[in-house]
Amino acid sequence: MRTLLTLPLALAATLSATLLAGCGEQATLPVAAGTGPNPTLPEPKETFIPTVNIASVQRWADGTAPTPAMGLTVKAFATGLDHPRWLLPLPNGDVLVAETNAPPKPDDGKGVKGWVMGLVMGKAGAQTPSANRVTLLRDADGDGVAETRFPFLEGLNSPFGMALVGETLYVANSDAVVRFPYRAGDTAITAPAVKVVDLPAGTINHHWTKNVVASPDGSKLYATVGSNSNVAENGIEAEKDRAAIWEIDLKTGAHRVFASGLRNPNGMDWEPKSGALWTAVNERDEIGSDLVPDYMTSVKDGGFYGWPYSYYGQHVDQRVTPQRPDLVAKAIPPDYALGPHTASLGLAFAKPGSLPPAFAEGVFIGQHGSWNRKPHSGYKVVFVPFANGKPAGEPVDVLTGFLNADEKAQGRPVGVAFDRAGGLLVADDVGNVVWRVSGTAAPQSAERP
Repeated sequence: MRTLLTLPLALAATLSATLLAGCGEQATLPVAAGTGPNPTLPEPKETFIPTVNIASVQRWADGTAPTPAMGLTVKAFATGLDHPRWLLPLPNGDVLVAETNAPPKPDDGKGVKGWVMGLVMGKAGAQTPSANRVTLLRDADGDGVAETRFPFLEGLNSPFGMALVGETLYVANSDAVVRFPYRAGDTAITAPAVKVVDLPAGTINHHWTKNVVASPDGSKLYATVGSNSNVAENGIEAEKDRAAIWEIDLKTGAHRVFASGLRNPNGMDWEPKSGALWTAVNERDEIGSDLVPDYMTSVKDGGFYGWPYSYYGQHVDQRVTPQRPDLVAKAIPPDYALGPHTASLGLAFAKPGSLPPAFAEGVFIGQHGSWNRKPHSGYKVVFVPFANGKPAGEPVDVLTGFLNADEKAQGRPVGVAFDRAGGLLVADDVGNVVWRVSGTAAPQSAERP
């Protein structure tokens, strides 16, 4: 049987160009229909060839930047980085950025589908080797631009999430949570990593990004572990302890699955009024441009959110075998849809500081952008207002323009976080920039302790 890999070179090239130009079905609903507390969920549209429509890369030209919402201003906090994806502002004003990309995954995406996805990732600028580094950015004069940078931690294994608890820095590599001693003001850590707990990894490690956030009392870490597939096509045994958020006891290293059925959770933060843990989740692909909405949700201890057997509560995915109606019956619907295929990754609740009052209560979401939707979705940063600890309105665009007029990606937002002065930082892994968003007034200068 012939596959794309055995076709004559010219024909394979033609098919490649067709795939990368966008193929398959198209959306019949606007992104807004798949957004909010009650999204529209049409019938699935499974096609022989998935819809492939990802923006090719044309990075920011000198002097250009994303477009901020009215009342906001944006400028580059740091440029010339190497695939910056996640951020951790430190109490003294320094900012850590994980410069990272996928680890080797020799058994992920084999065959025709894997070949196609390799082309897609290459077009998206997502196949560069991982720098495996955490860099420290320092804005000594408080003007909103980091004048200096230092290689803070090197030789890591596709690092992503970071958390500081007292004088201990925790880093989530793609295969383990490790810890290091931290002292405010230091520009490098040379002490060896100490393993806290292994995380699911291996030669597939499909969703390799692992994030961590500390509990408010500093006694526990919560770690995201994405699924090892789209919808368990590698077998349910390959999904052990994945598609989940773990709770890790920092005294003992003991861990348990805190919540499950979350296909690919990334951003996490604590909602200020309710104290609930919230996460942003990437849902499944390949059943149509209008399905399935990514979402954010409060996370319940012991909660099951459907993956892989169902989506958005109890909507059964017929592709999964064997079916598990007993688990579907327990599936919790998410709190708020963020649009189909938007790749919503970053999540940070508002903090007091330099943003206008309209952005004082709610959550900011970094939407990395779609590959499995025509037309595109995501490729922006949005704000969802909250009231009394719950979403209370439609999303507001905070930063747009990551796609230019030719639908090429000048950048792709990932992690979002607030610095000490209350500015919103955005990691842009294609633009190789960390952006800083503030109110239209210049940020107040702040001396470093």
